[in-house]
Amino acid sequence: MENLDLVKYKDMAIMYASEYGLKIIAAIVIFLVGKWVAKKLTAFIKSMMTKAKVDKTLVEFSESIIYFSILLMVIIAALNQLGVNTTSFVAVFGAATLAIGLALQGSFSNIGAAVLIIIFRPFKVGDVIETAGVVGEVTDINLFSTILTPVDKRTVIVPNSAIIGANITNFSNREQRRVDHIFGIGYDDDLKLAKETLMEIVKADSRILSEPAPFIAVNELADSSVNFVVRAWTLTDDYWGVYFDMLENVKLTFDEKGISIPYPQMDVHTDKEEEK
Repeated sequence: MENLDLVKYKDMAIMYASEYGLKIIAAIVIFLVGKWVAKKLTAFIKSMMTKAKVDKTLVEFSESIIYFSILLMVIIAALNQLGVNTTSFVAVFGAATLAIGLALQGSFSNIGAAVLIIIFRPFKVGDVIETAGVVGEVTDINLFSTILTPVDKRTVIVPNSAIIGANITNFSNREQRRVDHIFGIGYDDDLKLAKETLMEIVKADSRILSEPAPFIAVNELADSSVNFVVRAWTLTDDYWGVYFDMLENVKLTFDEKGISIPYPQMDVHTDKEEEK
């Protein structure tokens, strides 16, 4: 009796092995080969896009989308080889995706925002931008967030949805930037001398461009000072150097020439009545 049961189980094992063994092996082969093809095809497409000088951000984004799309098709093909009803699987997968999407709608809004950033390209990796209250260099753009590095080398991770919903100021998308300053002198100082001195300071800085020409003019007759506006153009990479150096040079040169930079003050006059 025991021998008969053993023979029965052995026959069943052989039957299932012959029926499903090859399918399992074929499914594994399909998955492994498909995964290898996905990597190679993704690498090839990335190489072609890089040679075509496509934006780095778009290349990285496309690489991840293409790879996971191909891998999903490979998984469905492997399941189909096992005899799994892939139509039902796709339906279940769609329902699960919907449920997950509702639970993670905030995360998917970041993905949608990433797509908009990639399509409209308000900035790219390497640009210095101001958005969502942060100023820094864009070091990475992924599906969920954009990573900024401010000048103090912190790492700030900003959700993509917060960027799309905020103003974006890109400081790197133009080759030139204008340095704007306002300098005040006292009412008793020589106005023409101050204007000539400011122009000399501007022209002495080789980083300041001659075209567009620098602009210096009286901007305001304020309560305690005569204010000059100074506008000078420079290359974007030189902007901050010119900005801070101009402040220092104006203060030192004004001191040398005896031109005052007044601070807010108020003169109070009182009349004292004589006692009768």
